[in-house]
Amino acid sequence: MRFEIVLIPLLAVTAAAQDIVGDVRAAIAQNNLTLGQSLVQSYKAAHGVTPEMIEAVSWLGRGALAAKQPDRADAYAAQTRKLALEQLSHRKLDAEPHLPLALGASIEVQAQVMADRGERVEAVAFLRGELKTYWMTSIRARIQKNIHLLSLEGKPAPALDVRNWLGHRPVPLEQLRGKPLVLFFWAHWCSDCKRVAPDLARLASDYASKGLLVIGPTQHYGYVAGGEDASPPQETAYIDSVRKEFYAALIGMPAPVSEENFRNYGASTTPTLVFVDRKGIVRLYHPGAMTYAAMAAGVKTIL
Repeated sequence: MRFEIVLIPLLAVTAAAQDIVGDVRAAIAQNNLTLGQSLVQSYKAAHGVTPEMIEAVSWLGRGALAAKQPDRADAYAAQTRKLALEQLSHRKLDAEPHLPLALGASIEVQAQVMADRGERVEAVAFLRGELKTYWMTSIRARIQKNIHLLSLEGKPAPALDVRNWLGHRPVPLEQLRGKPLVLFFWAHWCSDCKRVAPDLARLASDYASKGLLVIGPTQHYGYVAGGEDASPPQETAYIDSVRKEFYAALIGMPAPVSEENFRNYGASTTPTLVFVDRKGIVRLYHPGAMTYAAMAAGVKTIL
């Protein structure tokens, strides 16, 4: 008991001094939302309301959602939103990195809570309204992702921008009707993407006789190795070097290069995998890495 009494104030001091987001995430990893809230309160007393503090509150919402406490998650999401909108009265959303992460998370949590309560239609309508509001900001793709999670499966796959590419020249999706497709959204910096690549190559080989095609959209991020700033031509060359080194087993995979593809598919998480059947209908939309078994199960839905 003595240890617990001492621990919370020490962590609170750490949060007040430095990384409130990291400390709150650590508390959530311990399934201790009460500690997380205490850290936020200590930070606020020392520093006031900052974008970092608002992001930390948004993590409390995500933690409560993961802990299956929807009412608490909804309350944290509402608090995050209120604080974020107050900040937006005198600053732009993308002026620094914490505020868009916080607001995006609050929108995501609120929509997920609505869907979990059986209000899926209302959740999609809410997200579409937010998408319109934040269309020209960095959280557009994240909002789109959540719309797709609730509504894309069973709908036609959005078209891909194939004007720029690496590897084999991509064919517009409408010309690939009759072929089962896996769209693999990847990023040059993404370690999970690299880990998925061998299983994805195995999948492409195992189902080649069924006509399975893998297309790998990617995009520019404005930097190369080590976070060094890069022009589009420099980054394109770097992306191609990463493709050849880490995706050699998928070297025949067309790789359209377009930020708009990521926005339209809501690929704010990499990898994102989308399974499209022979009629061009999305059967599985999955942000995040997948095991070979899960990908093989996805393929069976599109053959």
